[in-house]
Amino acid sequence: MLFLYRLVRLIDQLAAIGVRGRWKGVGQVSPGFAFSKSSEQRRLLTSAAERRSALASPALECDVISPSLAAYMQDAAQNARSSHPHSEGQGNGLIPLRILVPLIVACALFMENLDATVLSTALPAIARDLHQSPIQLKLALTSYLLTLAVFIPASGWVADRFGTRIVFRLAILIFAFGSALCGFANTIGELVAARAFQGIGGAMMVPVGRLVILRTIPRSEFVGALAWLTMPALLGPVLGPPVGGFVTTYFHWRWIFWINLPMAAFGMVLATLYIPNVRGETISRFDYLGFVLSGIGLAGLVSASAALDAAGVPLWVVVGLFLVGSASVGLYVFHARRAESPILDLRLLRYPTFRSGIVGGSLFRIGVGAMPLLLPLQLQLGFGMTPLNSGLLTFVAAIGAIGMKTAVGTILRRFGFRSVLLFNAIVSGVLIAAPALFTATTPISVMLAILFVGGFFRSLEFTCINAISVAEVDQPEMSQATSFTSAFQQIALSLGITVGASMLQLSLAIRHSETLAARDFPPAFLVVGFIAAISYVSFARLPKDAGEEVAGRKRVASAAVAVANGRS
Repeated sequence: MLFLYRLVRLIDQLAAIGVRGRWKGVGQVSPGFAFSKSSEQRRLLTSAAERRSALASPALECDVISPSLAAYMQDAAQNARSSHPHSEGQGNGLIPLRILVPLIVACALFMENLDATVLSTALPAIARDLHQSPIQLKLALTSYLLTLAVFIPASGWVADRFGTRIVFRLAILIFAFGSALCGFANTIGELVAARAFQGIGGAMMVPVGRLVILRTIPRSEFVGALAWLTMPALLGPVLGPPVGGFVTTYFHWRWIFWINLPMAAFGMVLATLYIPNVRGETISRFDYLGFVLSGIGLAGLVSASAALDAAGVPLWVVVGLFLVGSASVGLYVFHARRAESPILDLRLLRYPTFRSGIVGGSLFRIGVGAMPLLLPLQLQLGFGMTPLNSGLLTFVAAIGAIGMKTAVGTILRRFGFRSVLLFNAIVSGVLIAAPALFTATTPISVMLAILFVGGFFRSLEFTCINAISVAEVDQPEMSQATSFTSAFQQIALSLGITVGASMLQLSLAIRHSETLAARDFPPAFLVVGFIAAISYVSFARLPKDAGEEVAGRKRVASAAVAVANGRS
């Protein structure tokens, strides 16, 4: 980890030298450049930085970030702020900051979404190559999501302390290295371990990128900025299924991981040039105890649910994981109520919009989370399609999602968050369950239409949930809110995969079979669609005017009140 971070700092210093070279000539080296110091000087400087960090914040002495890495990151953050040409985030002079920053962050989202969708399409081929059941390969999906859920809560604090640009680039580097390791995996254990390492990068990459946007964009422009963020990112799901199907059909599944490497290099360049190095105004001590308790709790509960139907896992192990996870979660709740700055601040749940976004959003994501597992397996194992044909069919859902992004602002201004969330919860739940009606003789045009419309409404719901969750959150609490929502998003998605896999396993057990067939999928789609639809109950508790400012419906009224107050 320290080696990767030194590489990030080196890139930052080279960028600074290049920009100064345009004006002062090549060869002027930054005083903080790593190569200008001997190893002994670096050791002394690191030790001094460690002592300063320990005096300023004992929280640096933790397992998440080693003392030397923490000191190194803090020193690099200071150098970057003083020398980076775009440290204030002014954009490139041609594209406004409110558009440029979301587009750069979207490069990371594109890489992550592409990775997830190509993997889903290639699951049957990977299962055959590794001599595993396709259902058991859910561990390759859930291990990544579990790592995200465990490490995401630390992302806000790390970004506040060391700067968003530095952490964002380090996250891209870790993600790319993990992708390379996935491509070299020869057993399911190696693949699961590599995916878990890859998740460490993903845990920092997307939440920190989203935090940059939330801290640099005015509240009234959140919806527009999130739309710019998600439009390029949605190209990942669009390209992922056909690319994954093409690579798996005509080359080898290992290449679906290696295609991340050039994209990571491109993202590193853009982040180095234009991402602002935003830091928190006030940096609290890191909540070590909370990190350990929440990590064990979340890992225990998610692992127990994933192992419930796993072959070869004894029941006592599942029960033990569940008990340990439940006990850790209970202890964390007790700790969070007394800690000054808990890693997952439960006090954010006092906001009705935030609470609804967490509860209703989690239910909705459980339903959506099962789709990347169920749909490719249904098309390939149930209907006999090739990976390429399957990918060319499923990618239309992402096209529908992109089409929605151009209309989301108008829809929210016309109807408001509450009405859209309520209507969309039912419609999306029905469309998630709709593949239960698919058969091998269903016309392709009908499948395409259902998946396209389903992608449209699911994307609309996601955008509304993401925006309403932070509608009442103040800037000082924004990093905590981002970490909280991101962690629960990954938990819900992993539970969705587990629910879908469990329903398939139950169907096999009822039929006394070990081979998946088309008849095994309808019950799974109906269950996850129902779970997504009951998010209606949580959204129904929102006030009618929830998120009016974020939706752009309260601007005129606020101006009128201000004028009236000025006259009085």
